[in-house]
Amino acid sequence: MYLLTVKDGLGTRHIGPYPSPKHASDDLDRILESCSDRARWQIHALEMPERVGRELHAMAS
Repeated sequence: MYLLTVKDGLGTRHIGPYPSPKHASDDLDRILESCSDRARWQIHALEMPERVGRELHAMAS
């Protein structure tokens, strides 16, 4: 899963999650319409918490 982070001035918005970076970038134009021209953005991979990852791994074994 991926999260789109937009920093616009002092405000930061987190949008998502998205199933892929392509889905996040496809939604970027719509999101940036409501931002100033100086807005910066990044797409971040969401990492599964370690505890949840261990539990899922144990269930698969």
